[in-house]
Amino acid sequence: MRKIYTPATAALGVEEVLRLLEGRWKLIILFHLFDGKVQRYSDFEKLIPGISQKMLAQQLRQLEADGIVSRKLYPQVPPKVEYRLTAWGLALCPALDAMLKWAEQRDAFLSKDVPDGKTVD
Repeated sequence: MRKIYTPATAALGVEEVLRLLEGRWKLIILFHLFDGKVQRYSDFEKLIPGISQKMLAQQLRQLEADGIVSRKLYPQVPPKVEYRLTAWGLALCPALDAMLKWAEQRDAFLSKDVPDGKTVD
């Protein structure tokens, strides 16, 4: 059964979700995982050239702790660690895609705005 929201509880819920995704690198990491591919730590270092090792590890740990990314450690030397999206993380893909589509519509909507704050239909 779907939860019933008030404007206040809906705003709080969205703020909570946005906090899960905040951070300079989290969304970039997620978009590299959205294709369903498994990525190793070293892959991320190559795919995201501006990120430090410390920040990459921190962002991956947070995404894992929040249940968005899963981590698999293979007991070998040197260690092999793989990351993939959890089912809940995969469910985020359509939501972020919808946000991109919403952002693409901005110019079309702004061109309909008139100075008094009303929109032209």
